[in-house]
Amino acid sequence: MKTLRVGVIGCGNISVMHLDSIAAFEEAQLVAVCDIKPDRAEKTAKKYNTKAYTDYKQMLAEAQLDAVHICLPHYLHVPVACDAFEAGVHVLSEKPMSIRYEDAVRAVELAEKKGMHYGVIFQCRYNTPSQLVKQRITDGSLGAVKCGRTTLTWYRPDNYYDKSDWKGTWDKEGGGVIIDQAIHSLDLANWMIGSEPVEVQSSLHNRNHEIMVVEDSAEGLIKYKNGALLSFFAMNNFLVDEPIEIRLICEHGKAIFSYDKATIEYHDGRIETVDNQTPDVLKNSGGKDYWGFQHAAQVKQFYNAVRGIEPLDISGKEALKIQKIICDIYQNNDSPFQAK
Repeated sequence: MKTLRVGVIGCGNISVMHLDSIAAFEEAQLVAVCDIKPDRAEKTAKKYNTKAYTDYKQMLAEAQLDAVHICLPHYLHVPVACDAFEAGVHVLSEKPMSIRYEDAVRAVELAEKKGMHYGVIFQCRYNTPSQLVKQRITDGSLGAVKCGRTTLTWYRPDNYYDKSDWKGTWDKEGGGVIIDQAIHSLDLANWMIGSEPVEVQSSLHNRNHEIMVVEDSAEGLIKYKNGALLSFFAMNNFLVDEPIEIRLICEHGKAIFSYDKATIEYHDGRIETVDNQTPDVLKNSGGKDYWGFQHAAQVKQFYNAVRGIEPLDISGKEALKIQKIICDIYQNNDSPFQAK
């Protein structure tokens, strides 16, 4: 099978997880990178021995790409993905799909119309603890999820937002702690429940930030068609990044897991535990610990799908599920704080 010609659009912090994954796999060759900042594009191109662009449309037109990785600010994910689909290029986009649900739907519809694969990064699904809990729900050992809770207490001070020209804004990031940090734990819990949400309640606040205008605290409840309930709490005022925690009460036991470890306690007294297994591919990439190291697993799976080896795991259509929840959390905020 031919080697995929791939490019990366956006050479900011998260791009290293994609770039090092590409470099590790024989299935793909990095033929181009793009960033609107010429020095950053050139520095990345030199490091990975490839060609630099500052105009992604020029790159799509010239580089003869099979697939492109999108590592841009949130508001640019959909327009750039749609341009790639129009150019006949498959897309693997960083989360979230978009800052508006209707735009994400439009991108999914265009990908299907053009026959393009559209992958969206939710790398935490590939963590060993996540995989074990999902398996035990699917094989019936735990049975269906009846109730769940997600908790995220991290730290993002004002200077975190001050260093960025898009984070902490409604028009470019689309929100704060929910769309940027808690989206992964909410996705994991929603994936485990595996039912359709029928009601989303939320309360959002900016309690401790002066520079950014989006929420730094959020809590709420999601009700599902199968009767399951999911409570969530997230905030980034904790001074340190504590491990996220997801608790699931199931028919035959309960599961407690983070990105690093899972413990399953069955009603019959059995206990099953597992620690996260970190792949070698990204151990030395310099990424942040809370990103995890499973980008490589999802990149590999995306390439397998593009090459026709297996179906795409986390497609745009699949990612619409958590996109709808995230957007509903902002839409249904019942506090005086205005989410715009």
